[in-house]
Amino acid sequence: MASRAKKSPRSRIRGYMFDLDGTLVLGDRSGKSYDVLPGAIQTLTKLKQQGIPYVVLTNGSAQPPPSQAAKLRGVGLPIEDSQMLTPSSVTAGVLQRRGVRRVLVLGSTGVGWCLEQAGIETRFVPDNDTGAYDAVYVGWHPDCGMKDIEMACNAIWGGAKLYVASDVPFFASKQGRTIGYSYAITAAIRRMTKVPAIITGKPSQYALSYLARHLGVRKSEVGVVGDDPLVEMIMARRGGATGIGVCTGTTSRAQWLKQPITRKPHRIIENVGELL
Repeated sequence: MASRAKKSPRSRIRGYMFDLDGTLVLGDRSGKSYDVLPGAIQTLTKLKQQGIPYVVLTNGSAQPPPSQAAKLRGVGLPIEDSQMLTPSSVTAGVLQRRGVRRVLVLGSTGVGWCLEQAGIETRFVPDNDTGAYDAVYVGWHPDCGMKDIEMACNAIWGGAKLYVASDVPFFASKQGRTIGYSYAITAAIRRMTKVPAIITGKPSQYALSYLARHLGVRKSEVGVVGDDPLVEMIMARRGGATGIGVCTGTTSRAQWLKQPITRKPHRIIENVGELL
């Protein structure tokens, strides 16, 4: 009996997840303007024409997904509102399943938008309300101050769990390497409270499971395309997906090749246009 040929990682891909910053675009620090990276428009257009499902999952949480999708369409990327996902998209589902009703948000209004859409009571700091919270959720918050940190700590000491959009220290932008605000804020809160942080964005398996359901495929059938070994590739490797590393963001080809297997992509490409 002839042995069955082993499928290559690429042959089992039935849907794609694309990172945003450093993979499809380079934005400014505020996320208000984008430069499209080579091959991004052509690749997404081809996938759309062929009926291959894809989503964009950014670890940026500043904007509601529909607002961000509209801006990306404005620069030519074929991304529908339903194809644009943020950590807050994932967080809303996790909190719903866990019966969370009241959340203190450290972030912009865009950070809490998905939670509000899911019917979760959302409060933003600074807030004079002293009621109990089920959870604290940390996202994009460039104006965070000590009042915010203190309120979050008090909520956690009162029994709230700590959820975090992104635990990534840096992301790629037009200005080069830019710090992740939620990473820094979470470090301060955890230093005070000693509680664990529940990460909902990449590289969590919450995120991979959510986007796989959204694509209508198994986790093992997702092609994860991104620029960060500590984010997209860890998520892909842990979840049995196929990792595809690009060299247009935080990581060069030489740096990709030096990664341990747990952070190494199954395939390295110069830019997303090579997927064609």
